[in-house]
Amino acid sequence: MIDYRRLRVALLGAGAVGSQVAGLLLKHRAELADRAGADLELVGIAVRDTSAARDVELPDELFTTDAESLLLGADIVIELMGGIEPARGYILQAINSGADIVTANKALLATHGSEIFDAADQVGASVYYEAAAAGAIPIIRPLRDSLAGDRVNRIMGIVNGTTNYILDRMDTEGADFGDVLKQAQDLGYAEADPTADIEAYDAAQKAAILASLAFHTTVPLDAVYREGITSIDAAMIESARKADMVIKLLAVCERLTANDGEGESISVRVYPALIHRSHPLASVHGANNAVFVEAEAAGPLMFYGAGAGGVQTASAVLGDVVSAARRHVAGGVGVGESTRANLPIVPIGHVTTRYQITLEVTDEAGVLATIAGILSDGGVSVATVEQTVEPGDGTARLVIGTHTAREADLSDTVQSLAASAVVRRVVSVLRVEGD
Repeated sequence: MIDYRRLRVALLGAGAVGSQVAGLLLKHRAELADRAGADLELVGIAVRDTSAARDVELPDELFTTDAESLLLGADIVIELMGGIEPARGYILQAINSGADIVTANKALLATHGSEIFDAADQVGASVYYEAAAAGAIPIIRPLRDSLAGDRVNRIMGIVNGTTNYILDRMDTEGADFGDVLKQAQDLGYAEADPTADIEAYDAAQKAAILASLAFHTTVPLDAVYREGITSIDAAMIESARKADMVIKLLAVCERLTANDGEGESISVRVYPALIHRSHPLASVHGANNAVFVEAEAAGPLMFYGAGAGGVQTASAVLGDVVSAARRHVAGGVGVGESTRANLPIVPIGHVTTRYQITLEVTDEAGVLATIAGILSDGGVSVATVEQTVEPGDGTARLVIGTHTAREADLSDTVQSLAASAVVRRVVSVLRVEGD
């Protein structure tokens, strides 16, 4: 038996993911030692309540409420508490004590990532966070390492399993939004308060992390444009189906080039969008996640798998633990984050995209000409028009597909349509992605 160097591992948090990580560390200790080249000793688990029920049976003596004492002398600290504080304070304390960090805390990294990475750089530590953006899907390492010599031009991803489950059920079964949301809560896909998921806060945090890596630029969370899925209804789902499309909540991170060919910027946005059923992301069902990367040299790359779940996410966490252990064995300073490009982040109004606009209009002569005139005045070119007359109530429904135009122009045009005397209601406005 090889006499490996022993590394002390401290765990903060023992929820659905934390308890699985602890159980796997204990169960596969010998096997992980062979992979890491070091004996990974779980020295303790800091929790708020040592008597709380856990998903995995763990030795009582590992639990403590004294997180600060546990951090002292730890070589690797795994933070799975979630939230901003006290997680931020514990991580900074651990870094200053010389530990490497493994975390799945997307909210913390999206808001305080620069502070944490800078602190690690100052002492030569490393921060690993594969589980922070898409659960078990390996996407952080490919962006940070494998594609470091390439130019990533675009990322388009489904990075929230709850919303994908809801939209998928609405599409495949014709289910109502409220009913599917309740089922998602019953299945544990959605929290009792689902706001972070259905209003796209969770996806926006992940988009900020992915964009920072892909474009080597610090992307603050407040620079991410965000729209949730609460406005999506059965009629919009059916309209998408007729157009051979599907609605997905997409995180879009894009490199933009000025019209004159000089100067670059980036756009980071999250919203429900139409995507053609032939696109790989359209076939992502249930609570799964997927990230579609377009790189200049490597071309299109697809990463698919479970975006959540205790044991699935634990897989990504343990991969980071092994990486941290190998760094300790090899020696040397940690590898810092590359955010030196400092590309400007533009508001969504600067983006070019396509719209599908659904209007309820008066059913009378000249309406189409009036609508066409408003679109033309706004600099928006029409690609398709579908009209359905509602019998007996004097209204018609128009579904208008536009050509690519500047987002600000499209938005202004929708406002002009809403103010028109012939438009009774703007039923929906959806962007079209993936062309």
